[in-house]
Amino acid sequence: MQTGRRTWQCELSTVDSAFLLAGALTAGIYFDADTADEHEIRTLADALYRRADWSWAQDGGATVTHGWKPEIGFLKYRWEGYDEALPLYTLGLGSPTHPLPESSYAAWTSTYRWEHYYGQEYLYAGPLFTHQLSHVWIDFRGIQDTFMRSKGIDYFENSRRATYAHQQYAIDNPLKFAGYGRHYWGLTASDGPGPNTIKVNGIERQFFDYVGRGVPYGPDDGTIAPWAVVASLPFAPEIVLPTMDCLIHQVKLTESDPYGFKATFNQTHPAISGNPFGWVSPWHYGLNKGPIILMIENYRTGLLWQLMRNCPYIASGLRRAGFTEGWL
Repeated sequence: MQTGRRTWQCELSTVDSAFLLAGALTAGIYFDADTADEHEIRTLADALYRRADWSWAQDGGATVTHGWKPEIGFLKYRWEGYDEALPLYTLGLGSPTHPLPESSYAAWTSTYRWEHYYGQEYLYAGPLFTHQLSHVWIDFRGIQDTFMRSKGIDYFENSRRATYAHQQYAIDNPLKFAGYGRHYWGLTASDGPGPNTIKVNGIERQFFDYVGRGVPYGPDDGTIAPWAVVASLPFAPEIVLPTMDCLIHQVKLTESDPYGFKATFNQTHPAISGNPFGWVSPWHYGLNKGPIILMIENYRTGLLWQLMRNCPYIASGLRRAGFTEGWL
């Protein structure tokens, strides 16, 4: 944090860099006072964004790579299929210095899958976080790209439908995990009680540690992530608020915890814990806490959306991606 040096053997992640830059640009717009300190924030945020070389991250391909390591070069995976990369492509297209070509966005959306699950037709992505993180910074209400125009909805409505699909999956509970239901849902990338395989009530269950749990194809091991529920608050408060109330007052996942919600819990895993609702993660993840705080604020006041509407790079990137209507 103090030096910017690499930690462990981690990659230079393109999507994590996009989240960092989105946060920096938000701070640059928020701190608008005519003081030396706030001028420095604005200057540094702008300089960081302008330095990012998005076209380099394509590595000669149509879409953007997941990242790069000095030992092996670019990772073999690319941002393809609907996922949390919407801010990445928006910021890349909006760059005044090293922009992505418009063809890169078309290449990404060409890999989309429109599906019908649990009473909802929507653009498929399994874990809930993929339907949430893009909306932390960008207000997608009432604006559409070519794909969404063809479906007659916007990305905000798509995330609302995905939220309902997750709840209905838990109500139907096809794998018969303990505790799933109307107020017990939310599968996403999260911690878990595994890795292990245990026979529970005569059924052999495989439990995972940190994986991208999702609906309807899994993986699913009975682990629910409260942060996945809260981050859907702007999309479907009518089902999120009652679930939050249950998780707070019945499951008591915020009790004696200075960081808010516990990361995850699992009522099927036989681990002994002090909570009658089963295994509870002992860990906290900043990646969970950020969306909780920011999406609550977007629900309350729309603050981040309003700030980023005033970011010319975001507006330019959205227009180059083909978005029209609404606040644009």
